[in-house]
Amino acid sequence: TNANHRKGGLIGLAATSIGLMQDVHAYLDALLPPVLHCFDDPEARVRYYSCESLYNIAKVARSHILKYFNQIFDGLCKLFADVDVDVKNGANLLDRLIRDIVTESESFDVERFIPLLQKYIRRTNPYIRQLLVGWITVLDSVPDINMLDWLPDFLDGLFNMLSDSNREIRQAADSALAEFLLETKQSAVVEFGPMVAILVGQCNSKERFNRLTAINWVQEFINLGGDRLLLFYSEILGAIMHCISDADQEIRVVSDNYKR
Repeated sequence: TNANHRKGGLIGLAATSIGLMQDVHAYLDALLPPVLHCFDDPEARVRYYSCESLYNIAKVARSHILKYFNQIFDGLCKLFADVDVDVKNGANLLDRLIRDIVTESESFDVERFIPLLQKYIRRTNPYIRQLLVGWITVLDSVPDINMLDWLPDFLDGLFNMLSDSNREIRQAADSALAEFLLETKQSAVVEFGPMVAILVGQCNSKERFNRLTAINWVQEFINLGGDRLLLFYSEILGAIMHCISDADQEIRVVSDNYKR
């Protein structure tokens, strides 16, 4: 129950990992659970030490920690939203290391990660949003990972970030969406259907930039999809009709182009 004992234990676990070096992977089942448990500790210094401890374990174990990636990411989301500045800084350092490990690895399981991404993509905490959009961008840059396959699972969440009060988050989300739209235009196979409902919903958003971005996506989808979108034309037409009478001139101009 003594916070100093918990801090000492975390330091001991990290030191043990460093001592084990290449054999550390055989003991991760024993080393990681108590460290991850301390992410929820009531004492800020213990939470900070848990970041530091996991950082040292991950630095030695490298890709072997990916087996526990979801638990680690779940913890990072909590730490990024922490009230303590030192804990946030520790979480940022840990996050950068985990990103490096994932990008250099050939065994990252995106399919297993997507449900966790869906869980947090709806959160409005700016620090969690910053973490998520960063990870989406990083994973999309990995050659062996095709995030376009999973786009319908987090597209709505990215659109919602366009109206965040934090300018950096808005810019990051806008940049990620622009990149995904470009990849969609360059891809030979695109599943338009699952994304149409999301775009139609965003065309009805109360946020001006959401509507503008969504109607631009709809325009590109019509150009790309053609007859493949026939089943969805009634929904798309409804979105266009809504935007064609928008109070914003730029949105009206984009919508008006459909007449041609």
